[in-house]
Amino acid sequence: MGWMTDETGLDKRSANFVSLTPLSHLRRAATLFRDYEAVIYRDVRRTYGDYYDRCTRLASALSTLGVKSGEVVATLLPNIPAHAEAHFGVPATGAVLNTINTRLEVDTVSYIFDHGEARVALVDTQFIPLVEAAIKAMQGTAPTIIEVADPQAGHHATGRHTEYEGFLAAADPKFDWVMPEDEWESIALNYTSGTTGRPKGVVCHHRGAYLMTMGTAISWQMTRHPRYLTIVPLFHCNGWNHTWMMPLLGGTVICCRDITARAIYDAIADEGVTHFGGAPIVLNTIVNAKDADRRAFDHIVDVFTAGAPPPAATLRAIEPLGFKVTQVYGLTETYGHVTECMWHGAWDDKSDEERYAIKARTGVPMCMAEDITAMDSETMTQTPKDATSQGEIMIRGNTVMKGYLKNPEATEEAFRGGYFHSGDIALQHPDSYLQIADRAKDIIISGGENIGSVEVEGVLMTHPAVLLCAVVAKPDEKWGEVPCAFVELKEGAQTTEADVIAYARERLAGFKTPKRIVFEELPKTSTGKIQKFELRERAKDL
Repeated sequence: MGWMTDETGLDKRSANFVSLTPLSHLRRAATLFRDYEAVIYRDVRRTYGDYYDRCTRLASALSTLGVKSGEVVATLLPNIPAHAEAHFGVPATGAVLNTINTRLEVDTVSYIFDHGEARVALVDTQFIPLVEAAIKAMQGTAPTIIEVADPQAGHHATGRHTEYEGFLAAADPKFDWVMPEDEWESIALNYTSGTTGRPKGVVCHHRGAYLMTMGTAISWQMTRHPRYLTIVPLFHCNGWNHTWMMPLLGGTVICCRDITARAIYDAIADEGVTHFGGAPIVLNTIVNAKDADRRAFDHIVDVFTAGAPPPAATLRAIEPLGFKVTQVYGLTETYGHVTECMWHGAWDDKSDEERYAIKARTGVPMCMAEDITAMDSETMTQTPKDATSQGEIMIRGNTVMKGYLKNPEATEEAFRGGYFHSGDIALQHPDSYLQIADRAKDIIISGGENIGSVEVEGVLMTHPAVLLCAVVAKPDEKWGEVPCAFVELKEGAQTTEADVIAYARERLAGFKTPKRIVFEELPKTSTGKIQKFELRERAKDL
């Protein structure tokens, strides 16, 4: 009896052992939920029958271009129906989906095309000039461009490339999907932000994506037919895998191309949005919306927030508006969120201050993760769970990447000691709940004391005039480094540097208090994260 059999003698290669893949969710939904709404975008409303047909046609059309299993198909698309379709249609050919950040510059897009060796690129009309310039700068073979026009947003085809709707119309609606023979086959190639050097290509497999969909549905306590608003860009960890998850539940993907307070409130009021994910900056957008942009609604909206711990001031302001917020945590290398700040009823009676402090914790492993904890990054020993000692967050499980494309050295380093090294520094409470202190690169060391920027930012965010803030290290002759805060004020608000420093000094130890306050609009990524690497460079020149 070989390794392919167990004590029953059953061969695991038999038909009863089917590779796990999120593609199976849509194939099931095409029958079970055929007439239910699957995708909504402004005036576009498509059932699961329509959705499956269009994904099938996309797979067929790509195969006619010669796309084969294991080859890469890239996208430069906003959150529109074609991007949701690509998440099923591309892997249904056996190909690997490479969703590219639409806010990248020409050089980086060109690098990703070359490095990932994309055969085809699905491109929104808005980004055609970017892609054409990127292709001119390539070293290798250029991808074939399929242009996705969006008349709903006023973007019409240029006429220079094959247009998406015609591409689908000419395809075979009976195309037989290419399902993975092995669930460890690659489903997606996602590039990291690349704030230091070239971005790395994170390779994800069908098994991990499938388990993300199952685990998220459990953690979010989702029932059938949720209505999910796509605020998280689909180019960011494949929208945290939520688009792959929706057919599992017969849910509706409500596409949101431009993320504004008005668009969010309108979608909740008009389309009955029940769930969305987003960075804390999205929560701030909702809290600080103008009266003219707000809409009344009569249900609670469940929100996953990630990217940075949500400030207590933001949680205190948003929950009375009808939003239930849960902090989750993850990285591109972990398909998105892998921890959750799971709430316990015993905490309901705590004071507001205590409750919001708990809600800002990074949390515990979600059910699809194996082990997530804080360790000494060199000795790989467990950090004491005393709510004080700090270590690096280490992650093991089936929802961790296969590795970095064409970069074995970086892959080996990332998995040193048998865990994935996150680069995030956290303390762990006695109940095992993690709490991020900072990114390793964002820790400020002042006179030998470690200062977590997250703690200082949490205090500054309670100032009544502060909309957003970011704290970074500023070089200092005496102390080596001191905290420097970049602050974006609320519309119409006024304050002074001295006032903000005094406010912080009342609430923080002296060495943690920012020594400089700079008032300006903060640089942000497309997912709402504040680009601290830019601010660190600015602080050097102050």
